[in-house]
Amino acid sequence: MGLGVRWTLHGDGRTPAPGAVVKPDERLSWPRTAGLGAQHVVAMFGASFVAPVLMGLDPNLAIMMSGVATMLFLLATRGRVPSYLGCSLSFVGVAAVIRAQGGGSAAVTGAILVVGAALLLSGLAVRRFGARIIHTAMPPVVTGAVVMLIGFNLAPVTAGTYWPADQWTALLTMLVTGAAVVCLRGFWSRVAIFLGLLFGYAVSWLFDRVFGRIHSIDGSGKLTDHWRLDLSKVSSADWIGLPSLHAPSFEWSAVLVALPVVIALIAENAGHVKAVGEMIDDPLDDQLGTAIAADGAATVLSTAVGGPATTTYSENIGVMAATRVYSTAAYWAAACFALLFGLCPKFGAVVAAVPGGVLGGITVILYGMIGLLGAQIWVHNKVDLRNPLNLVPVAAGVVIGVGGVNLKISENFELSGIALGTIVVLVGYHALRALAPAHLKPQPPLLDEGTSGYDDQRPE
Repeated sequence: MGLGVRWTLHGDGRTPAPGAVVKPDERLSWPRTAGLGAQHVVAMFGASFVAPVLMGLDPNLAIMMSGVATMLFLLATRGRVPSYLGCSLSFVGVAAVIRAQGGGSAAVTGAILVVGAALLLSGLAVRRFGARIIHTAMPPVVTGAVVMLIGFNLAPVTAGTYWPADQWTALLTMLVTGAAVVCLRGFWSRVAIFLGLLFGYAVSWLFDRVFGRIHSIDGSGKLTDHWRLDLSKVSSADWIGLPSLHAPSFEWSAVLVALPVVIALIAENAGHVKAVGEMIDDPLDDQLGTAIAADGAATVLSTAVGGPATTTYSENIGVMAATRVYSTAAYWAAACFALLFGLCPKFGAVVAAVPGGVLGGITVILYGMIGLLGAQIWVHNKVDLRNPLNLVPVAAGVVIGVGGVNLKISENFELSGIALGTIVVLVGYHALRALAPAHLKPQPPLLDEGTSGYDDQRPE
């Protein structure tokens, strides 16, 4: 069996016929394929450089490793699953908790590496035993609750760190980003976060010229007078150079905080593979385990050199839905572009200069959307929260996860927030299910919808 790196030319290689689709093993002409690859880079760009900035990691390395991860994913799935692996936002809250406990970037990437290894093993288990093994352990009521508490656990980060840096820029950025998400159509709606960031940059530059320095917390958390947009390091940055690498370190406290995210990643991957399968009229059921394992392997590779976790991106799936071009050749082109971006330190300096107020406006929407994806899982799978078997563990786990409740086990070890909330939901659900009467135990769906849904959109 091939590696999925050979494509047949679709039609004349220019424009698909009305109603036709370009399949994963087909391509348009190479110039058009390169253009589509660039479009995929733009689609993933906003979230992929916001994620490492929020986690305190190198954005150059993150973008470069997203290209490497995409190549690995396409080879593992032998070109059958067209997807881009961007930087995962699911670990932003984890990174904030680990850093609050005194951990550095090495501890963050070490904890995420362990999650990547767990995701790899989960994918291999799905390949061996089928999807039922995962969904027996993690039914939709559990996956939805875990995704929800991961998202809403981030609220204090926005409220206490980013928003106070410049509340008026944050407010304007939030309003414009929200309007872009709702009002724009087609491709532009897919890059709404990126457009919000550009607007925030412009507003920060304008406010600096009109009002001068602002007295607020800076990037280090100190209250001081500073410029909103400080590009002083951009001019001194090289145009070409390797990003900074570092080895991970492993701390049990950090690993326990990060491990629950594997549940969200499994749900996300399952939803994305199902969505792509429906779009290309190929169920891809036999590729689900491979896709999950490939994502786990890519995360291990990225974090081993100091990068963030990777995951399949809904933004790029949306681009395919709009263009009806599902060629994996376009993703190879996108991965090559990402590698080039990663080798430009000047680009990384521009990314690192994102003003705190801009991040405040973006994260208000972004973190809330991550949390509400948990509710989307419940809705798609018709989870009945009137059933006390579902309601009780979810209610307890979400409040613990969002509120940051602590459980001190010993002098040097405690569970809190995301980790404790996930344990309460997961263990609580299965313990109560074992004790509950039969009429409270309906059979859960075999495979939940994941964290995203997609419409079969046409080009605008």
